[in-house]
Amino acid sequence: MPFVHIELVEGRTQEQLTKMVEEVTEAVSRTAGAPKENIHVIINEMQKDRYAQGGKWK
Repeated sequence: MPFVHIELVEGRTQEQLTKMVEEVTEAVSRTAGAPKENIHVIINEMQKDRYAQGGKWK
């Protein structure tokens, strides 16, 4: 039962997130041989003002 965790900065549409979940599920199913119904995709969206890179806020 694969679990896939995806962390993103907020800003994508529900349509984009849905497509991502579908494609990630397909890729994991194909490469790991896991049935799609057993694949869990968890998306964590970070607020833009809560993310920094190189010591600077994004």
